Amino acid sequence: MTRLPGVILAGGRATRMGGGDKGLRLVGGESLMDRVIARLGAQCATLALNANGDAGRFDALGLPVLSDSIEGFAGPLAGVLAGLDWAAGQGAEAIITAAADTPFFPDDLAARLQAAAGPQGLALAASPDEAGVIRQHPTFGLWPVALREDLRAALQGGLRKIVLWTEGHAAGRAVWSSDPYDPFFNVNTPEDIATAERLIGA
Repeated sequence: MTRLPGVILAGGRATRMGGGDKGLRLVGGESLMDRVIARLGAQCATLALNANGDAGRFDALGLPVLSDSIEGFAGPLAGVLAGLDWAAGQGAEAIITAAADTPFFPDDLAARLQAAAGPQGLALAASPDEAGVIRQHPTFGLWPVALREDLRAALQGGLRKIVLWTEGHAAGRAVWSSDPYDPFFNVNTPEDIATAERLIGA
């Protein structure tokens, strides 16, 4: 497995959490962001954070902060593009992305995404929901730098839904088990923090 750069996606507005930086919320005495940094950092060559607004609020993390180049909170794909532009400057061929609010994602994320890459080098993570239906988690992916101009053009043309773009480029899919819980469980509400606390305790 090639150790690729990793990008943590934290560019959203956390409206269901009441606003602010969701990744800085504490779970089990540690911020969501610190948990994600530790987990993704163990799998990647280097890390950066995609976030908008004052980058100084993340100084304590010691990571480069990449803001969206597409105006108007264009969603996670804009964060992916920011990460690809950053990685291109380092001469990297691809990036691995993870969401800042998902503290339990797999410790083999990078390896299995690379193994599942489609013909154009794309792959997304997936897991079964409670009904057994496989659901993609498009903020967890393998993204080739070679497609960044295609992605930029799509975003400038108004595309916002990740899977519309990834399906158009034949993305592969890596599927993880949801037993005993979905590793892609993400914290969106105060109630989710309580659930995460229980999972950590278990």
